[in-house]
Amino acid sequence: EEVIRRAREAGVVYIINPGADLESSRRAIALAESHPGIFAAVGIHPHEASSLTDDAWQELRRLAQHPCVVAIGEIGLDYYRDLSPRPIQQAAFRRQLALAAELGLPVIIHDRDAHEDVLAILEQWRAEGNNLPILFHAFSGDLGIAQRVLKLGGYIAIGGPVTFTNARRLPAMLPQLPLERLVVETDCPYLAPHPYRGQRNEPAYLPLVVEKMASLCQRPAEEIARLTTENARRLFRLPA
Repeated sequence: EEVIRRAREAGVVYIINPGADLESSRRAIALAESHPGIFAAVGIHPHEASSLTDDAWQELRRLAQHPCVVAIGEIGLDYYRDLSPRPIQQAAFRRQLALAAELGLPVIIHDRDAHEDVLAILEQWRAEGNNLPILFHAFSGDLGIAQRVLKLGGYIAIGGPVTFTNARRLPAMLPQLPLERLVVETDCPYLAPHPYRGQRNEPAYLPLVVEKMASLCQRPAEEIARLTTENARRLFRLPA
């Protein structure tokens, strides 16, 4: 409750709370049910892909139809830790993309050290006629990868790493990205912005991300906040 209160005081209007497995997806829905302005996403993170049994799949389908759910996520591929075998990750990713298409829901993508395979799967999904919104969370690619994401009609989430004092690629790339395709995120409890790096992250720190984006893009912070909020509203079809 204190985290939510501080977020409201910091001017955060919407919070999308994604799941990583069935239990966290259930918790995301429960939080959304009790707090206006908070919405849930449900999904099986690539680390948990091996847990997507037939029973788990049926439960995920049921959860995804809850009225507080606005997206399928986090889904994707993680080749950094390989906690689930890559073929199983890929199968779970494709299956959840199919669920998003069936239910007409946007997708929140986790892509770590797997850019080529993630993009290949998404490009195939697009080629099959699926035009639902795509959001790349905690984007870690270069400008070429970003341009491919944008070509797919995707959005890119910007969080704490853009503020890190040793960050080079993302700050240099940011002014070259269209503001209408950017949203801000926490990846709470991870990736707290400078000067809180290494501490528990929370939505109340988002103004630090917005201020850094404003500095890099040479635009007023209020404009960045307004545009990224509008983008999130459009992406997730949130109420005005």
